[in-house]
Amino acid sequence: MSTEVRNQEPKIVWNHFADLNAVPRPSKKEERVIQFMVDFGKNLNLATIVDSVGNVIITKPATSGMENRKTVVLQSHLDMVHQKNSDTIFDFDSEGIKMIVDGDWVKAEGTTLGADNGLGVAAIMSILSSTDIPHPNIEALFTIDEETGMTGAMGLEGGILKGDILLNLDTEEDDEIGMGCAGGVDVTATRNYTLEETPKNTTGYSISVTGLNGGHSGMDIIKGLGNANKIMNRILFDGFSNFGLRISEINGGSLRNAIPRESFATIATSTDSKDYFLSKINEVINNIKAEFSTLEPNLSIEIKEITSPKNVMELSVQEGLIKSIYAGLNGVYRMSPDIENLVETSNNIARVIVKDGAIKIGCLTRSSSETNKTDLANSLRSVFELAGFNVDFSGHYPGWLPNVNSEILKTVTQIYKDIFKENPNVAACHAGLECGILGQNYPNMDMVSFGPNIKGAHSPDERAQISSTQKFWKFLQEILKNTPKK
Repeated sequence: MSTEVRNQEPKIVWNHFADLNAVPRPSKKEERVIQFMVDFGKNLNLATIVDSVGNVIITKPATSGMENRKTVVLQSHLDMVHQKNSDTIFDFDSEGIKMIVDGDWVKAEGTTLGADNGLGVAAIMSILSSTDIPHPNIEALFTIDEETGMTGAMGLEGGILKGDILLNLDTEEDDEIGMGCAGGVDVTATRNYTLEETPKNTTGYSISVTGLNGGHSGMDIIKGLGNANKIMNRILFDGFSNFGLRISEINGGSLRNAIPRESFATIATSTDSKDYFLSKINEVINNIKAEFSTLEPNLSIEIKEITSPKNVMELSVQEGLIKSIYAGLNGVYRMSPDIENLVETSNNIARVIVKDGAIKIGCLTRSSSETNKTDLANSLRSVFELAGFNVDFSGHYPGWLPNVNSEILKTVTQIYKDIFKENPNVAACHAGLECGILGQNYPNMDMVSFGPNIKGAHSPDERAQISSTQKFWKFLQEILKNTPKK
């Protein structure tokens, strides 16, 4: 499988990508990929260091005739989102990604591909290992833990990098040049509850919500895709309101930055109203499917009779749980008043866990406005605290404010026009790039972001376009040839 990927053009990029994808690299477990990058740099006889938090920095001198150009920092993150379909047997901690070529696309078998941000890493590796590509002095910055907190970027100390320009290779549309991004904050609500013995004369059911598209909780939030946690809660709310449904367990969603694709619940209801309950719940299910028939054609919602669970959660806490999730905003909160079609502020109800007397609800709130990020986070906090939850804000990271007077932005935009004979889409994005964080310790560094077409990031549908990667590789080389002089 990887052989077919390695034969795609540009081979140097796809071969490095295949090498990288053979190394397990989940967020917060990057030890193996850090060592992989250290070995890579040292084998090229390039100066290679690992900083105090685990970021890898590899330095390469300018090629002949390029010494008078400004030093460029090439930056991508090493970790990847680990998601798989429920019926896929795969161990992310021990297996390399199984890649296939499907027409003009590279994708994985039932898992995320890791093109986010592996193709950026592979492109930087290609520049470092090249012998015939002109470039200025290069500082290659490979950050860790971008996907679950951006702790690598946050931990990078000022003064380590000497570069004047930073090229972030983590954008997912090949006609886009990024000039700004959203910041974010994790909003986590927790509460304990008393386990009660399930009432007598009840029937148990398992409810599953599967088959949703999922996707990136920033870039895809504008699409109005189904959120498995909200869909499950809608079913539970109806069953509770009309039939006194009791909840035993819920396991919904997975990662904070992925739109939840699946949710599973174990519940119990009175046996006396069994037929009527199933009839009404199936009405709700059919209504939901009809509403999402265009956006989510593969949505599956199943309810199956099982042995009644031994315990359920106490009634008052259950009511607060269901109503707070119903009231909590999920999706777009505010569009940008300054940039057309850009989401300014949003929230993703990413994770809902109810088990063994404990509840945890995890949200990721994003915004390019610090004040509106706080406003929405406080709105969510109020909803959950009214229901008796403890609420914690964590993982704050700033947005990247656009600089319309950026020298490198003007240079890169002109290069794009010259090569591709069209205007690029110069825009901010509703995703958490590391540029805003890096800019805190390097306020004078001039930054832009770009990359190849990657679809379905953070989901098992993730795929990278081969022809677009060729375009991206050509663009990167031209930028390095034409970086501004000192």
